Amino acid sequence: MKKHTARIGIAVILCLLVLSMGAFAGGEWKPKKPINLIVPWGPGGASDLTARIVASEMEKPLGQRIAITNTPGGSGAIGTKAMFDAPHDGYTWSGNANGSIVTYQVLDFLNVSHRDYANFFAVFTPNVICVPANSPFKDIPALLSAMKSKKITVSSAGTGSGGHQAAEFFKTYAKVNYVHVPYQGGVYAVTAAVSGEVDAVMQLSMEVVEMLRAKQLRALAVMDNVPLEVDGVGQIPPITNWIPEFPSVGSYFGLFLPKDIPADANESITNAFKTATSSPAVKKFAADKGSKAVCIYGTEAEKINESAASLISWLLFDNGIAKKSPSDFGIRRP
Repeated sequence: MKKHTARIGIAVILCLLVLSMGAFAGGEWKPKKPINLIVPWGPGGASDLTARIVASEMEKPLGQRIAITNTPGGSGAIGTKAMFDAPHDGYTWSGNANGSIVTYQVLDFLNVSHRDYANFFAVFTPNVICVPANSPFKDIPALLSAMKSKKITVSSAGTGSGGHQAAEFFKTYAKVNYVHVPYQGGVYAVTAAVSGEVDAVMQLSMEVVEMLRAKQLRALAVMDNVPLEVDGVGQIPPITNWIPEFPSVGSYFGLFLPKDIPADANESITNAFKTATSSPAVKKFAADKGSKAVCIYGTEAEKINESAASLISWLLFDNGIAKKSPSDFGIRRP
């Protein structure tokens, strides 16, 4: 009888072990508390807008609230550092642009490589060259002429930000000069142009589109080799109409997490992200903002970052903006 009881006990234990192993193998990470999504820029900019719409669509599949905190400063480096300083458990995210994160090392803002992120790109948005609605510069030739003969001010979201990078590309390929006026986010840079505080702004389509529709800004060109069609604005010509060798300049926006979060958390976040980016809400958001909805993560996103790091970091270094050489971090010249 004792032997029989012992056998039953062993069988029960083995059964429980098998069941627990099965649950572990097929288990899905579900956050047990709200997720903190840090946007390292001010509210209303491209990073903020993208983070909010994507997060709202990810809450349902994750079954948890995603709280967004704006922490501007240091061209996004302060909020990004806060993310990396938090436990790498999947509960702290960042909403940013890949064009920013690939520069933090060479700008000496952060000792974090672009290779240290798990990237989730939801939207691609190109940069657009804009001037105030009452500007005397009606087209690119007029702006080029002015930039060669006098000091023209260009606002941006901060040193090394997407708008600053765009201005540096313009300076390099158009062989002109300008005066950089940095702000604490894209919305402030755009507002400065609308008010006439600066002569031009080269922020992202997502950040200028509403002011273009309101006829508070005038678009001179999109930094691409194809026109940009925007509802309520019309067709914006490509910069290659005047500077044929100009590269495509823009950024991928979305979510960035430490790469070493638990694998099950990464998998659940990835699945929720895929659900979010396929939603009508995110697709409509991108179209309304003159941008393109995408769903890029993993190895594909890493390849995009490596290419962006090569192009952007060397541009900033060669133009005397980056403090450290990209070669110090194994970033090859384009």
